[in-house]
Amino acid sequence: MRLVTTTAILALFAGSALANQVTVTEIKAPVMPLPDAVYAGGKTIKLNLGIGSAAWRDPKDPAGVIWTITDRGPNFDCAGIEKFTGLGMDKLCAGDDKAKNFPLPGFTPTITKIEVGADNVAKLLETIPLKGKSGKPITGLPFTSGALKLEAAFDSNGAPIAGDPSGLDTETLARLPDGSFLVGEEYGSSLVEIAADGVITTRHVPQGLEGELKAADYEVVGSLPAIIAKRALNRGIENVAVSADGAFLFVLMQSPLANPDNDAYKRSANTRLWKIDRASGKPVGQFVYALDDATSFRTDNKKEAQKQNAVRLSEMVAIGNDKLLVLERISKATKFYMIDLSTGTPIEASYDDAATSPSLEQMSAADLEAKGIKPVVKTLVLDSDDVENMPKKIEAIAVMSPTEMIVLSDSDFGIEGDETQIRRITFAGPVLQ
Repeated sequence: MRLVTTTAILALFAGSALANQVTVTEIKAPVMPLPDAVYAGGKTIKLNLGIGSAAWRDPKDPAGVIWTITDRGPNFDCAGIEKFTGLGMDKLCAGDDKAKNFPLPGFTPTITKIEVGADNVAKLLETIPLKGKSGKPITGLPFTSGALKLEAAFDSNGAPIAGDPSGLDTETLARLPDGSFLVGEEYGSSLVEIAADGVITTRHVPQGLEGELKAADYEVVGSLPAIIAKRALNRGIENVAVSADGAFLFVLMQSPLANPDNDAYKRSANTRLWKIDRASGKPVGQFVYALDDATSFRTDNKKEAQKQNAVRLSEMVAIGNDKLLVLERISKATKFYMIDLSTGTPIEASYDDAATSPSLEQMSAADLEAKGIKPVVKTLVLDSDDVENMPKKIEAIAVMSPTEMIVLSDSDFGIEGDETQIRRITFAGPVLQ
């Protein structure tokens, strides 16, 4: 059994458990339909705008206002696509079970501004589609790379879609003090600077990848550690937070890197977290966040035991000086952890060298301890298995106050009939600080 450095706040108040000190309130989400996904000779699928990939609360905004973002747009895994579309993989994906099918290939990743009222109804205030420097909307399509593993893309007629060097799979959002945005995305993986009006100014990619994106409709800079390019497919930068003064960025991978290979990613619990000086763009510290054992997510394990790579990190919010709230989940069960970087050991730069063996991802908890590496301590704030009325696939957190957060689920644009779910979570005491 893996030793994970955690503590639980299950007794915030004497004689009572945290589960009895939490109120979960359902918020009515705004209705945001998209054009139908039409598969000629197959099915027509109702789609909706899935705004729950990430959220951000700007303390300067009026009460109840939060910012959210979509991901790359509606897409189906080609493996098993017949279940949803009525048409087989051979027709829609040229038989490629690793590919994706995009029924709306022109979809533009979009930032939204919503207001969650005291009446527990959310209203859509603004949409900001992302644009390149030319003013043309970007897509959520993958690019073509010789150095990086990416999926092939097909449209609803089964025709191949050309790679888009400007395309982004947006998965996390932060708003900077000047009103601009910082977005993490999974294709590169990348950090993307976006002006307040949605124009992309700069995309920061792992060193060595910038040449493959020279045709993008914005500036591309190879400023991130090259090791990030070893992310597992669709397990890139899904967590970005910003210090209150905007001086530091915090970047957490969704999963352990595939370093040196996919087997390491599948077995590892060691996920990388960087603290980055925003002015220079250089990391000032790197830490290990150790994932919980997959079997500890009770609801997800009811039908069958979950594999370790089912665990993922889907949101992170800066709470205080080097203190972060992290969302760790599988699908049906979600845990919310507070971490403090001062409790972890900064790891040496040698672990950013792909030649280092064993890699950070290949090391067990005992190996880390032998090397003097302490993962950040995780303090459990809430486990969705302990409360009722929590949605599945929660991916977004907006911290409204020390006693309240709003969470959103990712509807996957309704491809399986889901809609965005929003919940207000109120604690009896100030745990979010």
